[in-house]
Amino acid sequence: MTPLPPEPDFDLIARYYDLLYQDRADDLSLWMELTDGVQGDILEVGCGTGRVMLPLLQAGRRVTGVDISARALEIARAKIAGSGLEARASLHRADMRALDLPQKGFAFAFIPINTFMHCLTTADQQAALRALHDHLRPGGTLVIDLYHPHPASLLEADGRVVWQGETTHPQSGNPVQWFVVRHLHADRQIQEITFLLDEVAPDGSLHRTTFSFPMRYVYRFEMELLLRQSDFRIASILGDYDGSPFHADSPRMIFVVRKPPA
Repeated sequence: MTPLPPEPDFDLIARYYDLLYQDRADDLSLWMELTDGVQGDILEVGCGTGRVMLPLLQAGRRVTGVDISARALEIARAKIAGSGLEARASLHRADMRALDLPQKGFAFAFIPINTFMHCLTTADQQAALRALHDHLRPGGTLVIDLYHPHPASLLEADGRVVWQGETTHPQSGNPVQWFVVRHLHADRQIQEITFLLDEVAPDGSLHRTTFSFPMRYVYRFEMELLLRQSDFRIASILGDYDGSPFHADSPRMIFVVRKPPA
């Protein structure tokens, strides 16, 4: 069996996250809708630099964010302070597999875009789900947003270099083109994902930054079993951010589950 890849440098990833994803908003309407009317505090696992957390705070939600990257939390904390929203926010550095916050009894918890896929083994997945179960109040809701491992998509994880777009470096003002390479380790259900960031200086010289991380994909019924073993009840499975039901060609698998009432 393919050896497990090393733990990624999440602080390095955090340095470039906003450069690549600060304008991503395709999932925000879903999180707004799902948290609308929640009576109680919200927990975001994998809050990163605050891409989702900040709009929720601005909409009046009370949100606790956790992330494994100290650098990401620094960036999120600065954004929250700059918006004057500290009173409704709490940030903690934590690994979802060993989550043990002072506060429990959350009404709603969520793991946004593919973050659960950083759990690379069944034991990691089970540990994270047990920890989340412990942090929800009876009847509380958990939502996990996952990539749907459609066979056609997995076939593309063959090492090809795929152009993703061009942006501008916030410090230098130089153009940055970025590419993604995916390698499939099917025996582990892992895709190793490498980002290539090419910054072009005025003199024409190119500086390349690379970082990689593994992600374990899960299948629909595998995830259902993991959730049921962790004492969650499945309410629905969505297939995209428009709230449509999951089907064979859906790009996402968004599990909406609940902790049983007391």
